Amino acid sequence: MTKPGKKRARAASGVAGGSRGEEPGEGGVDEAVAFIAEQVGALRKLAERHKLDVLHYLLGMTKLEADEHLRLRSKRKLS
Repeated sequence: MTKPGKKRARAASGVAGGSRGEEPGEGGVDEAVAFIAEQVGALRKLAERHKLDVLHYLLGMTKLEADEHLRLRSKRKLS
């Protein structure tokens, strides 16, 4: 909850591709996706260790999506 007189920051829009006007030091889309892929991989291992099958599956799908995004972005950059 926000304190009176303070405004909440808006969530980033879901616009795909291109620069989103990041501030210096924020990193870009590729850096964010790489970070997400790395963290999801660790969470997936944790879910597997504790036999949380549905979470393990969903986190695996999330990791695949992030990896695919990075693969396609790097492929476009080479073209």
